[in-house]
Amino acid sequence: MNKIKEPSVAGTFYTEKPDELKKQIEFFEKNNKNYYKERNARAVIVPHAGYVFSGRLAYEGLCQLDKEIENIFIFAPAHRVAFEGLALTSYTHWETPLGKIRINRAICKELVKNHDAKIFDEAFEPEHSAEVQVPILQTLFPKAKIIPVLIGKENPEAIEKIIEDYYSNETCGFVVSSDLSHFLKDEDARKLDFTTAQMIETGNINGFRYDQACCAVGVAGLVLFANKNNWSMLRIDMSNSSDVTGDKSKVVGYGSWFMYEGTKNEYIEKNYHNFVINFAKIVISSAFDKNKSLTINYSQVFDQLGACFVTLEKDDKLRGCIGSIIAHQPLINDLAAHARDAAFQDYRFKPVTADELKDLKVAVSLLTHPVKIDFKGEEDLLDKMVPNKDGIIIKDGKYQAVYLPSVWEELPDKKEFLNSLKQKAGLSADYFSDTFEAFRFETTYIKE
Repeated sequence: MNKIKEPSVAGTFYTEKPDELKKQIEFFEKNNKNYYKERNARAVIVPHAGYVFSGRLAYEGLCQLDKEIENIFIFAPAHRVAFEGLALTSYTHWETPLGKIRINRAICKELVKNHDAKIFDEAFEPEHSAEVQVPILQTLFPKAKIIPVLIGKENPEAIEKIIEDYYSNETCGFVVSSDLSHFLKDEDARKLDFTTAQMIETGNINGFRYDQACCAVGVAGLVLFANKNNWSMLRIDMSNSSDVTGDKSKVVGYGSWFMYEGTKNEYIEKNYHNFVINFAKIVISSAFDKNKSLTINYSQVFDQLGACFVTLEKDDKLRGCIGSIIAHQPLINDLAAHARDAAFQDYRFKPVTADELKDLKVAVSLLTHPVKIDFKGEEDLLDKMVPNKDGIIIKDGKYQAVYLPSVWEELPDKKEFLNSLKQKAGLSADYFSDTFEAFRFETTYIKE
């Protein structure tokens, strides 16, 4: 027998009129701001405020999901009813002004049996956090079933385990429904939301707090799963309610991310290879035209923290190379700064001239975060260095130097590589001490 969940927030969080609702979702599609080319994600984080505030962001996140997905988990916080653990519904269908969508009762029963979830329809009756996703999902996935999961007092590991158990089933997708900061002044909210974004995007969620996201458990659970697989959370966009209302006294923050089965740098190389090279060239050439404004549309992935080196060559010879070892600013800013510096601030070369622009070749190295190498002496360090893969940083007191992995092409011998790096740092080739430190990193190399 069918048991239908009627809409609870139609007419408040989104319009109850079918034609208006269709037009609103069509508007989100036509005004889609994100520049991501692939749309095959299996997991996303999206906001759940009223459509006028965050509907566009929610749409842009949900449309990143793979179109072949047939079963969609919706992990959402319980705002109205307090309970322990995870709540499911006994309904067979969920109704909105766009019609009915089926609930996967078989998976719900498995969650009760294997994940200590419970049927608790009462928690769903006044709740908006799962429902606001449903009309968009109906539009994008008309044949899919949903598995709404409300989160009460629970730990992130419970969500991670559910995702892990069902991720091998390629018909399953996962939505974490969460707004960000609540009711802070605009300036304070943006600072906190920026911190939250950094934690999500770097995977470092130690100390992740409930005031950072109303579905903090779901967000942290998805990030834990991504970390376990060495995958990345990529930003789609961020905003807050003041962008709509103009009221900056008390705002709510919103953000959308999707999980990529690989690293951020791999994603950039695969999808934005030409953009990276062209952007570096535009930055350099713009230095010769003071009246030219540098306004470029780009994907939000470039607003995530990133470290890069920009290398310039002319006639197959080095013409400049400058970069960052540690990600400390948005990648788009790091790329722009080092493109300029490689052209005009590398002390080894005279500044690039306008006449040279046509002959310059640009290469960009995107760096991973450096990891300290533990070693018991120089021979042990040499043994642990991996040619053609590792970039190496050495440090001893005030002395420091770095070689990118590309340097292995010129110095393939480990001993010669390390000795040259010491000399670059201002040390003698045979120098070593008990305070000598070394770090490794990898690069994704983008060149013309």
